[in-house]
Amino acid sequence: MQVEIKGIIEGYAQGFFLMADESGILNWYSSHKRALIPLDDRFRYPKSLRRAINQERFQVAINRDFSAVVEGCADRETTWISPELKQIYKALYHAGWAYSFETWQEDRLAGGILGIVIGGAFIGESMFYQIPEASKVAMVKLVEYLRSRQFVFFDAQMNNPHLERFGAFIVTDKEYQTLLKKALKYRGSFI
Repeated sequence: MQVEIKGIIEGYAQGFFLMADESGILNWYSSHKRALIPLDDRFRYPKSLRRAINQERFQVAINRDFSAVVEGCADRETTWISPELKQIYKALYHAGWAYSFETWQEDRLAGGILGIVIGGAFIGESMFYQIPEASKVAMVKLVEYLRSRQFVFFDAQMNNPHLERFGAFIVTDKEYQTLLKKALKYRGSFI
């Protein structure tokens, strides 16, 4: 399969995202209500998670095992990450657009977040864990990392009760497009 990276990045840069339906057919989607993880003081996390962070049970890495993070994110009963989308993520990774933000316990991948970076936007595609608290620690450490890089926003695409615990909030498509324009002017880098 030949991946048209330029077209895919252009789609994300216009506010769309890729998902496969139940039959594995890949399509572009957008949302009138987009979930963002705050990069300011609205970000919060459960007190019980502070213990795992303070004990430094997990080490953080970027792209130490990108393929394993993609596989971990796709390994669920129902998934929007089809074999074709896995290939797209890997092509975007090799082209410098997709990243895995990972937590490790010694030599074991504990969890991670898969995302696409365009300018100052981190577009979270999925997350997973193999060890309890690992993906939550990855979320906290990723927010700290994005703050340190002055990123414009962290897109979670769709909200759920788990993300709400971290302060996730909804923006309209118009608000999202305004943030996206600002993010596209960002001149920093993810790594």
